[in-house]
Amino acid sequence: MEEAPSGLHIAMYPWFALGHLIAFLQIGNKLANKGHRISFFIPSKTQPKLQPFNHFPNLITFVPITVPHVDGLPLGAETTADVSHPSQIPLIMTSMDRTEPEIASRLQDIKPEVIFYDLAYWVPKLAHPLGIKSVYFTAVSAVTMSYIQCKLWKFPGHYNLTRDDLLHPPPDFPCSSIKLHAHEAQYLASFGRMKFGGDITFFERISNALSQCNAIALKSCREIEGPFIDYLESIVERPILLPGTVNLEPLTTSLEERWANWLSEFKSGSVIYCAFGSECILTKNQFQELLLGLELSNLPFFVALKPPDGIDTVEAALPKGFKQRIEGRGIVYGGWVQQQQILDHPSIGCFITHCGAESLSEAVVKKCQLVLFSRTTDQLFRARSMSKFLKVGVEIEKGEEDGVFSKESVCKAVKTVMDEENESGKEIRANKEKLRELLVDKDLEESYINNFIHSLHSMV
Repeated sequence: MEEAPSGLHIAMYPWFALGHLIAFLQIGNKLANKGHRISFFIPSKTQPKLQPFNHFPNLITFVPITVPHVDGLPLGAETTADVSHPSQIPLIMTSMDRTEPEIASRLQDIKPEVIFYDLAYWVPKLAHPLGIKSVYFTAVSAVTMSYIQCKLWKFPGHYNLTRDDLLHPPPDFPCSSIKLHAHEAQYLASFGRMKFGGDITFFERISNALSQCNAIALKSCREIEGPFIDYLESIVERPILLPGTVNLEPLTTSLEERWANWLSEFKSGSVIYCAFGSECILTKNQFQELLLGLELSNLPFFVALKPPDGIDTVEAALPKGFKQRIEGRGIVYGGWVQQQQILDHPSIGCFITHCGAESLSEAVVKKCQLVLFSRTTDQLFRARSMSKFLKVGVEIEKGEEDGVFSKESVCKAVKTVMDEENESGKEIRANKEKLRELLVDKDLEESYINNFIHSLHSMV
């Protein structure tokens, strides 16, 4: 489908968390690459952090927003990265809600044709009187959205979902084997009922945001989530737009020499790479169980994790005698690494991932196998979808009530995907390769963004 010729002016106002800000900027780059103009509302002191990711500064303009101070937050705190405890995150939401008058004024001034938003549910009420179309944009998966929203939309105004409400999907859900463990359903119910900015719960905020938009944009694709996308569209009765999910742009920098040299000592497809993103912090016990599970596998491994909760360095948290036992075949590193370049290295055969949206989108187009670990809501559903629906990876088994895993369960998951004789592993590896071949088609990626732009033009 051909893109319409005229350029759009699109405003963007993402939730003040770096993952959300970056996801919005990524879609902004895709749109700017096609000649569309972006006005990106961003907390003023956070702008320098995103500047390097703006690939089209002539078309993407950062519009600095003054974030009001809220009691209980550190002075100058703007995003979730600026707080020291999860209990302060709802206060960041409160501070974002207090920017409503400034956003109203900015929209009056710049008059875009469309605005993308997420947790600031009040954006449509500012936009629609000005003739501006509103698009709820999210990097949250369609499987997560559809599982939760089918519960919320079925009972309008019933935002206090319980653990039992969330344990099992409804009978018409696209995949009946996607369900939650007791501890996961309890976590999700508690999180959904939590006041998230002012006097509104998280579930209520999301439902309000979805109910007032003109369309929903998901950073997803039909090859991964087709049935869940259709199911969600039938629930919310809003058009769902898909810009695609993978980034096939070639890497512009090489892997750091010390890591490239170390990985090159091992045969192709033999090394386990493990990384859980910047915000996943394990307890010391779980950190050690993970490492001991990798040791049990007898395979070489490269672990890039934050130090466990309450411990300053990864070295201080290593199991007794571990460093000596794994010398020469294992690295445990507490700093930042070039994940895409590592996943690209021919020695990598397995990726143990926390199932963050970005990590999975990087991994599904690589040749490595997937071992799935998850803790937060969207990651849980992504892990379930990858393991139970697509069958392209295997989850690390956890306790039903407490979510705790053992070194044996880590080793078992790794062996399943890495042992060439394992029957389950054979099916998983074949499915993973079929999906990878579908997604690496550049024409597919191009068709998604062109159709997405066409849909935006049709709205305005």
